[in-house]
Amino acid sequence: MRLSNLLLLGVAGAAIAAIAAPASADPIGKGLVMYMQMGGNPGDGATLARQTGAKEAAEALGVEVKSQFSKWDPATMIAQFKEAMAAKPNCIEIMGHPGSVAFHDLVKQAVDQGIVVTDGNAPLTELQKEFGPKGFGYAGVDLAVGGALTANAMLAQGLKAGDEAVVWGIFSQAERGVSEKSLADTLEKAGLKVDRLDIPQEVNSDPSLGIPQFVAYIQSHPNLKAIGLQHGSVTAVMPQALQKAGKKPGEIILGGIDLAPATIDGLKSDYISATLDQLLYMQGFFPVVQCVMSAKYKMPGLYLNTGAGTVTPKTIGGLVKLIDAGIR
Repeated sequence: MRLSNLLLLGVAGAAIAAIAAPASADPIGKGLVMYMQMGGNPGDGATLARQTGAKEAAEALGVEVKSQFSKWDPATMIAQFKEAMAAKPNCIEIMGHPGSVAFHDLVKQAVDQGIVVTDGNAPLTELQKEFGPKGFGYAGVDLAVGGALTANAMLAQGLKAGDEAVVWGIFSQAERGVSEKSLADTLEKAGLKVDRLDIPQEVNSDPSLGIPQFVAYIQSHPNLKAIGLQHGSVTAVMPQALQKAGKKPGEIILGGIDLAPATIDGLKSDYISATLDQLLYMQGFFPVVQCVMSAKYKMPGLYLNTGAGTVTPKTIGGLVKLIDAGIR
């Protein structure tokens, strides 16, 4: 068993013990303050479960969590990290979208000040190697695996060599783009003709702005057979774009990510064929645990791959109540 897995078992045990402790006992994270980057907008489909996980971990462990929302803008994430560091908290959780180079000097400065810094949603592999002993971990999808899982779920719907596909994604954002690249590579290895298109920042922040662009692309590519995505909020609006483009459910195979309300509707209506379930609740819960383990018990950073599989129209029914509760 990998060391990280053994440590994870220990962390889980400590967290469970804290939750089960007598009411008179102080939670093990009491007094700790953590700034945490949540990603998109408060309550949106690609963010809510992460908020829920962080909130419940904070309540269980006694940590004060201060949430930051960036509309997925890397520049905003950098600015928020500076703001958090100035407040001198015990811990900061960042998102990897700006990349290791952009974050390196700031993270080093924070770690040198005794602040535990950890990462979520998009990896910062080089920083984890350097600062892992000080608590820099990762809670999120193994992006290469996640992209391939999504592509394989799409291929299982009957796509074949020679079919035309498009992958819309954040190809330009350092490691963040690995997921889209893996999705596109997997489709290409199966013989599909894949067009790779970057999502502009304004659409990254507000996908509804991209609907006219998506509609125009679909209508101008009459032989399009598949659309691949690794952006939760864009996945949520894509059924609307397909409808506006005059496409029927299942006419174009659509593989995406996350479980926003509109994505659930898309699965139920068969406009979405599969979506990667990256367990956003765990991406909120685990960094708070990491904060406590590292700030209090000096444990190193741990790696948690939250990309467990895909959800399809056949499997969505059993998850709806949990999704509505902001957990899945």
